[in-house]
Amino acid sequence: MTFPHLRQDFAASVVVFLVALPLCVGVAVASGVPAELGLVTGIVGGIVTGAMRGSSLQVSGPAAGLTVLVFEAVREYGLPVLGVVVLATGLLQLLMGALKLGRWFRAISVSVVEGMLAGIGLVLIAGQLYSMAGLKAPASGLDKITGLPGALADAVRSTEALTSLGLGAGTVVVLVLWPRLPRRVRAVPAALGAVALATLAVSVFGLPVARVEVHGLLASVQPPPLDAFGELGRVGVLGTILAFTLIASAESLFSAAAVDRLHDGPRTRYDQELMAQGAGNTVCGILGTLPMTAVIVRSSANVRAGARTKASRVLHGVWLLLFAALLPAALGVIPLPALAGVLVHAGWRLIPLREIVSLWREHRGEALVLVVTAVSIVAVSMFEGVLIGMALAVGKTAFEASQVRLDVIDKGAGPVQVYLSGNATFLRLPKILDSLEALPQDRPVELDLSGLHHLDHACRTALETWSERHSAAGVEPVKITPGR
Repeated sequence: MTFPHLRQDFAASVVVFLVALPLCVGVAVASGVPAELGLVTGIVGGIVTGAMRGSSLQVSGPAAGLTVLVFEAVREYGLPVLGVVVLATGLLQLLMGALKLGRWFRAISVSVVEGMLAGIGLVLIAGQLYSMAGLKAPASGLDKITGLPGALADAVRSTEALTSLGLGAGTVVVLVLWPRLPRRVRAVPAALGAVALATLAVSVFGLPVARVEVHGLLASVQPPPLDAFGELGRVGVLGTILAFTLIASAESLFSAAAVDRLHDGPRTRYDQELMAQGAGNTVCGILGTLPMTAVIVRSSANVRAGARTKASRVLHGVWLLLFAALLPAALGVIPLPALAGVLVHAGWRLIPLREIVSLWREHRGEALVLVVTAVSIVAVSMFEGVLIGMALAVGKTAFEASQVRLDVIDKGAGPVQVYLSGNATFLRLPKILDSLEALPQDRPVELDLSGLHHLDHACRTALETWSERHSAAGVEPVKITPGR
């Protein structure tokens, strides 16, 4: 077996490993689980999912987009049940891939997906601001946001909290300024460079900030016990599984579409990519670790670094495995405020500000869907927020599709001629009935429906009822020309 692109793939794998390392640890800590579990998910995403067919250059691992949902699941049901949820998510993804449902995820409204990511970003930022100050964050997304002024006041009164907050804020500043640094410096991934500088500052100045707790790789990996599977009977757990499946699948397949635009290689096979994600999440569930999705940050870094085949993403998983096995103690020197700063920056990037402005100018209905989805996620919860956004998107589409035109021709004598064209649905029924009931009651009416493309049952019944009432007024019966 030959590997004609091994040199390019090897170099790209090192870059992706350096990008993934701080993000894997940061996502795990923000999710309320041991840091090592983030590395395990990254390893599975590289070696298992990376070796499968689907999207050749897309890289998978723990993602900031699922952090809020994972944290809520762990807080509500415990870490053992998380493994059950992730396992069920993986099996559902495998089933959907086998049924060739992967391509249908492209039918999900982009505004709903962007609103979902914006809502996640807002909750993630709010929660990590507490972590930056070394404070405990409230449980709900709304409480996280409304409690920020009080938390800031508490941090200002504490030297340790203020030091921690300053270190986290400094990490965010470094991440923002990193793209403006010289090219040689930018060869180091921004997240890795920012965390390394923060770690160095803590060591040199002896700053009193919290560091990552190290539990050991084998001690952290705990397959779910049998009694945890009994939780599958709870409605909340089933809702969490559906939320994981929907969000992880949509994020992965939307990421695949974005990655395809970055290179000229083989296009993504969506059903196979969904099965690859399902296989990875199944293994993650068995190991009791975090769920995975495809991650656009790592994927774009992989493409920009010159990767040519899926060997680069498999190798990045190998490097994560070697790091976790040989250098686990290195995690213990990383300051938590720095990781919180990395995730605040990641959360900010999830909020599509430019898209919101563009949509508001051109498609205000889509902008409304995006904003309502984001606000619902913050105010209620992840799952309910996504459902509200999808329902609003479907309602908006149905309303826009129900365009109907009613033309009345009254020559002053003889029958009044009424022409209906377009799509007559219950959404437009009030407008139709108002126009028909305004017609003269003492004149015959000819109702022409031949211009209608669609006439639903509610409209048909209402038109028949109106026709009977009008005909009962002592004039000639309404003459109806049926539609096509």
